Amino acid sequence: MRVGLLGCGNVGAALAVLVDEQRDVVARRTGLSFEVASVAVRDLSVDRGVPLPAEVFTTDAAAVVSDPDIDVVVEVMGGIEPARTLIVAALGNGKPVVTANKELLAVHGAELYSIAESAGVDLLFEAAVAGAIPIMRPLRESFAGEPVTRVMGIVNGTTNFILTKMSGEGASYDDALAEAQGLGYAEADPTADVEGHDAGAKIAIIATLAFGTEVVADDVYLEGISGVTTDDIEAAAHLGYCIKLLAVADRRGDEIGVRVHPTLVPNDHPLAAVNDSFNAVFVEGDAVGEVMLYGRGAGGRPTASAVFGDLIDAAGNSARGHGAPIGSLERARISPIDDLETAYYLALDVDDEPGVLAGVAAVFGAHRVSIRSMEQAGQGGEARITFITHRARERDMQATLDDLGGLDAVRSVGSVLRALGG
Repeated sequence: MRVGLLGCGNVGAALAVLVDEQRDVVARRTGLSFEVASVAVRDLSVDRGVPLPAEVFTTDAAAVVSDPDIDVVVEVMGGIEPARTLIVAALGNGKPVVTANKELLAVHGAELYSIAESAGVDLLFEAAVAGAIPIMRPLRESFAGEPVTRVMGIVNGTTNFILTKMSGEGASYDDALAEAQGLGYAEADPTADVEGHDAGAKIAIIATLAFGTEVVADDVYLEGISGVTTDDIEAAAHLGYCIKLLAVADRRGDEIGVRVHPTLVPNDHPLAAVNDSFNAVFVEGDAVGEVMLYGRGAGGRPTASAVFGDLIDAAGNSARGHGAPIGSLERARISPIDDLETAYYLALDVDDEPGVLAGVAAVFGAHRVSIRSMEQAGQGGEARITFITHRARERDMQATLDDLGGLDAVRSVGSVLRALGG
């Protein structure tokens, strides 16, 4: 199988090395032999440290996808264009495509899945969501008959590293971010990671496969971690929780809810043990119960491993004359965030005087938000009260916050975080 590779950065270069290293093993196991026959790059002068002759490199990506000698195309260049145009051309030429492009799939996935089905070839994308963790294939195949109710997970290694440093070492957000940037986990501009955009694209792709309906990145409600403080981390730990940036997709009747936000996770929940740059995806279904998949969520070699797995699948399916199409998807009905029901953590700074707590509790009660636990700390004229609520509707919680902010005794409404459980 002659592979056309679009892009040769960290993932593309790692894939070329992996194909060379595993050639004999893969041939014994599958009967397939792979050769990276053409590689499209922007700059031919860069030494990428891969076991490939100079003549396979080209700056003409369109020529790679139209080359009749190329059997399968791997796209790891990233971005919307020209990746979308090249993938459409490759599929139109009857070539299976493997991609790691979460940004593209989160916007144009349904279109590309339909084109692939019409062309009768595979479009595979295991590496687009959680690096080396196999989640796309289980959702696409193993759970195809499973009534999935919720998928949630830690799907961004940068934010998980930052929150781990803040909880484990007491580091400030700024210091933890700087360390992540120094280690190469975070970009110079970390916005896509820390504000939840990266995780949002991934949960859109996950939701599409989990529920068999089109979900795009713009459907996802986003909150990042830049507002999480060491006080929040300490308060959560005192209450038996840790804070994680969770991406969540769930079915609510005939609607799909998709969101990314910092979340208090009970310390006895499996996701609480996922630390540093690791990722995990937690699947819940009526028949299967609960399943968690865990591993490296990023990095050149782990991601290349997922790409190579898809490459072997696509090549084998092509040789057998059948694949695993997703097919046409109807547009999902997206549940608004105001309809979310969850537990909440809330911190208030108040005047430390008689009657304040009763007034605060009355506001909660007026909006049908039930308090599960409360702690007060402070001395002198000011106190901090932290609450964990029972499950409440988002719109009721927001109304509660508005009224609390209007109380004379409330000096400030601090952090408000959603919580698992309740």
